[in-house]
Amino acid sequence: MKVLVIGATGTIGTPVTHLLEEKHEVLRASNSRSPLKVDITDADSIKQLFGKVGKVDAVVSVAGHATFRPLASLTDEDFSVSLRNKLMGQVNLVRLGVGSVSSGGSFTLSSGILSRAPMPGGVAVSMANAALEGFVRAAALEMPRNIRINVVAPGWIRETLLAMNLDPSAGTPADLVAQTYVYAVESLINGQVLDVVATTR
Repeated sequence: MKVLVIGATGTIGTPVTHLLEEKHEVLRASNSRSPLKVDITDADSIKQLFGKVGKVDAVVSVAGHATFRPLASLTDEDFSVSLRNKLMGQVNLVRLGVGSVSSGGSFTLSSGILSRAPMPGGVAVSMANAALEGFVRAAALEMPRNIRINVVAPGWIRETLLAMNLDPSAGTPADLVAQTYVYAVESLINGQVLDVVATTR
């Protein structure tokens, strides 16, 4: 398959890309460090990306930012960033990219476990993740040409916790998280929210 990975140079995107490359042709895209550049908050940038890559069999998004901050400290702009980037950035990858995905192909997006296991400081993140998961479940009912759509919901990543000088024992290694994304691409599931722990152990 020809797979477009958006966010290919990130903590999760890097092992996702490497694992997919074992069996598939992978096109790497990110905001700055990949051969293909895309800003998912900019609809024109997304359109230009799909114009460059042509037809693909799968799109994997390991991209999207949301603000982590206590509710009392969140500003309108914090909420706007979370919605514009993590939520609508990925929604627009589907809306604007569906015509570039082959019949029977797939989209795999990224939410996070905070949609269903919230924690203090995660209000904006939980909101964006939960909305994205709702979008995927509903969009799966309307995708044309048997195109599938799923979303992976990672918890804490071990490498991220280490970078933050926190206890890494509660995190899942990024290479294990990557397996869930590959499963979503290669399987026949549709409209599913995939918890990393549930699908890699």
